[in-house]
Amino acid sequence: MDAFQDLLVDGFSRVEEGVGAVLEGLTAEQLRWRPDDEANPVGWLLWHLLRQQDAQLAQLAGQEEDWVQGWRERFDLPYPPDAMGYGQEAAEVGRFELRDTGLLLGYAGAVHASTRRLVEGWDAQDLGRVVDDAWDPPVTVGVRVCSVLEDALKHLGQAEYVAGLARRRG
Repeated sequence: MDAFQDLLVDGFSRVEEGVGAVLEGLTAEQLRWRPDDEANPVGWLLWHLLRQQDAQLAQLAGQEEDWVQGWRERFDLPYPPDAMGYGQEAAEVGRFELRDTGLLLGYAGAVHASTRRLVEGWDAQDLGRVVDDAWDPPVTVGVRVCSVLEDALKHLGQAEYVAGLARRRG
């Protein structure tokens, strides 16, 4: 692999590993716990970061999201089929219900495997391909991928923080 591929695979590997670390030993109650009625629970934060990574990178690749390959049905969330959490109101977030951390771990593994295949298939020229010319400067594959990774890492940090609070509550 080229150096840029190594860096991206490493960055997204840290997301997948981080999801597992956050979930380790977390109870179903802690997965759904919210610091207040407007806050996002750990489970929702992890689901959202995986959904945005899955959806945005699948779009870049012109392929189907992992979400629609059986994960949507397994999660059985009370959201529209294409929901990924973006723009959800606090009440919608509050309906998030998940008792099995294994689902999040499995989905994280599937999304990471797809991400890795995508990154390994690129060459350096692919990073400069414009994917959204509505911005000035236009958004390239490289810029979009960095944005997806940044968003995933931010949400992972939020999930780590909320999980820590949930664990401290007892």
